[in-house]
Amino acid sequence: MMPMLLPAPDDDSRAFWAYCAAGELRVQRCASCGRRRMPPRPMCPSCRSFDAEWELLSGRGTVWSFAVPHPPLLPAYAEQAPYGVIVVALDEDPTLRMVGNLVTEAGAPLNSVDPHTIEVGEPVEVVFAPVERAEGEDLLALPQWRRR
Repeated sequence: MMPMLLPAPDDDSRAFWAYCAAGELRVQRCASCGRRRMPPRPMCPSCRSFDAEWELLSGRGTVWSFAVPHPPLLPAYAEQAPYGVIVVALDEDPTLRMVGNLVTEAGAPLNSVDPHTIEVGEPVEVVFAPVERAEGEDLLALPQWRRR
């Protein structure tokens, strides 16, 4: 397994990472006004409510934008460059966007898809790549994206 930067769950994002580890893409939704928000945070930016719930999404979206990193990079990623980093507009709410890598399957190398073939508007779906953790630490899975 390639070394990678790991998420650092906090009080606001811990549930998001737990759902990812269970293979579910969920986002916070304000329990007062219904606005979805990503990344997770304690207060709704629309109505300022602190009441939130977690909504299960389909995990489908379209490529809204992308970038192709080239060396020099962080040492852990230089070996896989160039690779595609995509911004996904989610089907349930296109104003809600997530960033991740376009891969052929969960856990595949970041360069498993030729980044020069990525197109804005192409349909994608989320997959979850398990992350090795020390014994006793919470399970983690990174959301990645594959073509559909």
